[in-house]
Amino acid sequence: MINENIKHFRKTRGMSQEEMAVKLNVVRQTVSKWEKGLSIPDADVLIEMANLFDVSVSQLLGIEESIHSNGNLAEELAELNEQLARKKQKEKLLYQANQKRGLILFVSFLSMMITMSVKNEVVSILMAGICMLIAAIVLYRNLALFTSLTTDDLRIGIFRVTTLCNISILIIGIVFAFLSAVDVINFSENGEKLFAMVLLSCIMVFIGIVSPKLPYNRHTGLRLPWTVRDEDTWKIAHRILGFISFPMVLLYIACALTISDFEIVSVVTMLIWISIPALAIYIRHDFGHVKSRRQKRPSFLSPQLFHHGLSVSHYLYSCLTSFSLD
Repeated sequence: MINENIKHFRKTRGMSQEEMAVKLNVVRQTVSKWEKGLSIPDADVLIEMANLFDVSVSQLLGIEESIHSNGNLAEELAELNEQLARKKQKEKLLYQANQKRGLILFVSFLSMMITMSVKNEVVSILMAGICMLIAAIVLYRNLALFTSLTTDDLRIGIFRVTTLCNISILIIGIVFAFLSAVDVINFSENGEKLFAMVLLSCIMVFIGIVSPKLPYNRHTGLRLPWTVRDEDTWKIAHRILGFISFPMVLLYIACALTISDFEIVSVVTMLIWISIPALAIYIRHDFGHVKSRRQKRPSFLSPQLFHHGLSVSHYLYSCLTSFSLD
């Protein structure tokens, strides 16, 4: 890049930024910006700089030697300025995304602190619920910023639908928790279990429908270190999640209606549901390292992978049914 070339030739000639600035009739801060890649010198200044360093303009620009007319030089500088503008825009968007992400994390942490510190159940539910809604709304309003998708990209519609569904579920949970806390709604024990079972089942079905359509991102979906490694891995993990969701819902309903310990059933079902795609991708990643010397790309539909997945599922299901025997 031109900024590195300017710095290199200046140091080669034994000049300080101040000395170079005096000879080019600019201030030292301008030279500093050139060397940091924050701005590009004009064509006239670039020619003077080449003469000062006793090099060609092509060497400063970092391109092959050629005869430059003013028009060609202007085109080169215009391209460099365009690259610089894109770089600044990307850095600006990254800074804004980090700010919004920090706000979401702060509000989520505040919600957790409220639930642990506020003794009044009604106040705790309202304040924590408001914090969680703020975090969800901030996420929804900045989906394009987080995912680097334009607002007219059709793929962002999946993120919007998913986030709106999350907000809706959050609102339903807050409303029912609040009404239950103020004794407006009184659920029996079986009624609470039925409500929770229906809510979790709907969430699993919805995620099963949406997950295969989610574009690759690091903010929404099955975000594990090995599932966000690359786009292919992401797609495979979410296809597996979509494939197993409906069978897992049927298994969950059957176990919830026949096993007395509803909490254990729910927790173990969620673990199985998330563990199957997570472990499948993790095993695929390990197989990929072993087989990389013999084949270019391992198949995720290998019998070994499904054997491991079924073994894990069978083990977790055995643990689940053992609670009912106790």
